[in-house]
Amino acid sequence: MAATQVIRSEWTKIRSVASTVWTLSLALVVTVALGMLISALTRSEFDRMGPAAQVSLDPTYTSFAGMSLGQLAVIVFGVLVVSNEYSTGMIRTSLAAVPQRGAFMFGKIAVAAALALVVGMVTSFLSFFLGQAMLGPHRAWIGDPGVLRAVIGGGLYMTLIAMFSMGVAAMLRSPMLSLGILMPFFFLISNILGNVSATKKIGRFLPDQAGSKIMQVLPRAGDDTPYGPWGGLGIMALWVVAALIGGYVLLKRRDA
Repeated sequence: MAATQVIRSEWTKIRSVASTVWTLSLALVVTVALGMLISALTRSEFDRMGPAAQVSLDPTYTSFAGMSLGQLAVIVFGVLVVSNEYSTGMIRTSLAAVPQRGAFMFGKIAVAAALALVVGMVTSFLSFFLGQAMLGPHRAWIGDPGVLRAVIGGGLYMTLIAMFSMGVAAMLRSPMLSLGILMPFFFLISNILGNVSATKKIGRFLPDQAGSKIMQVLPRAGDDTPYGPWGGLGIMALWVVAALIGGYVLLKRRDA
């Protein structure tokens, strides 16, 4: 089957499954809404903040406060895109139609990643503009140094989270097992390792900790991270590549 036919087939599969569409929609709504809420609360509390907190406020990063919760829906999207076919048994039919397993997997990844990128960029720009509107006089402007990079980076971050989840799901095949590993990894283990002084130097090289650096415009007080915004995104991209390679290798070696 030609590459264009594989891509068209994967696009049909994704858009015909309601759960995948709803998860991306939820990611957008939750991220934007929570970012607006946190931005509004920051504005109302600004005068009661200490001088150090006022000076170190990063308006751009504040508007992305909903990203940590919105990525939950993105993770679910990435897992469902890959593992739905295993849970329904459709994987046998798909591989019979596209026996070249590499073409099958990367056609699926390409379509899902493109969709995640579009939604991620829309989410990131909406989060920024609506969040800054809530911040009022404390807002940042899209033309300020580093701001456009951070906003574009927010969309790239969401895309890479989805792709990493796809790679893990391709390795594990089970949606429950994939989510059972990814959710604690991002929402428990990563936070613990990134915030405990004894493990902080390890935690900052985890995909979400490194990738989120791209959305920061002002460095945090006492931040001694040995990489910059693009370096952090590069570390996250390496995690994604490793997950996708692992998924591809296992898909090639085992039965459907």
